[in-house]
Amino acid sequence: MTTESIERPPAQIPAQAGIGLRAEHYKEVIGSQPPIGWLEVHSENYFGQGGKPLHYLEQARQLYPISLHGVGLSIGSTDPLNKAHLDHLNRLIHRIEPGLVSEHLSWSSVDGKYFNDLLPLPYTEEALKHFSTRVHQVQDILQQQILIENPSSYLSYSHSTIAEWDFMNAIVENTACGILLDVNNVYVSAVNHGFDARHYLRAITADAVQEIHLAGFTIDIIGGQDILIDTHNKPICDEVWALYQVAIERLGAIPSLIEWDSDLPPLDFLVEEASRAQTIMDECHALVA
Repeated sequence: MTTESIERPPAQIPAQAGIGLRAEHYKEVIGSQPPIGWLEVHSENYFGQGGKPLHYLEQARQLYPISLHGVGLSIGSTDPLNKAHLDHLNRLIHRIEPGLVSEHLSWSSVDGKYFNDLLPLPYTEEALKHFSTRVHQVQDILQQQILIENPSSYLSYSHSTIAEWDFMNAIVENTACGILLDVNNVYVSAVNHGFDARHYLRAITADAVQEIHLAGFTIDIIGGQDILIDTHNKPICDEVWALYQVAIERLGAIPSLIEWDSDLPPLDFLVEEASRAQTIMDECHALVA
C-alpha cells in the first residue's frame, strides 16, 4: 500500500513527543515510520510549488500530524509585513493542514534587507504594542491562531522595562495567540543574562503554552565570559532536561519537540531523545493521576 492511499491522520498535534523533520531523514522517516507522535518542519523550506521537499512532506503528512514552524516572517520588524511570505504560508497551511503554526518573538529585517538571525526586541510598552498589532494582523490574514516562541538572546536592551516572561504573557493577553515555550531558550537566556530559569517557567501563562521545544547549545567565550549560543546541533544538556521536567510538572503533558537543525545525528538518536521526553511526560502524568 502506498502512502498516497492512506487517509491522513487528524491534524491535531497530540500531547506527545515529536521530532523535527529534516531533509537528511526524509526517506528513513517515511520508510521506517518511527514511534513518535508528530513532526515539525520549517515552513519556508516548503514554499515552492512542487519539488522533492513538498513531495516528501506530503508523504510524511499521510503518516503523522505536522506542525509548521516559521523562521522568516520577522513579525517584530517595522517593515510592512511580507505579503508574499504570508501568501506562501497560507497556501502551505491549506495544503498540509498543520496542527500548529508558530513564529518567533523577534525581528530579522529592516528596509527589506534580511539578516540570517532572529534578533531580539526591546521589552518596552511601545514594542509590546507594535508586536501585538502585528500578531493580530498575521492571525487575521491566516485566519487562525499562531504560537509565538520565546527567543534565546545574548544581549539585552538597556531601556527594556518589562521582563521577558511578562512580555510574552502580555502578547497572549493582547492577541489570544498561543505560546511555544522553548525550554532550551529559557536556559540559554537565563545563563547569559543571569535570571532564574525556574522563575520564568513559574511565571509564564500556563494555559497559553501549546508546544515545547528542546534543543542543544554551544558555548562561545566572548570577552572572557562564557556565552551560550542556541545552535541546535548538540544533545540536550542535563540542566535543560531538568527544566523540562519542571515545566511538565507545572503544565502537564504538552506536545514536545526534539529540535536539531545542523550536524544531524542518526534518526535513531532523535527518536531516543523523543522517547526520553515522552517518559518524563508519562511519569509526571502518573504522579498527578
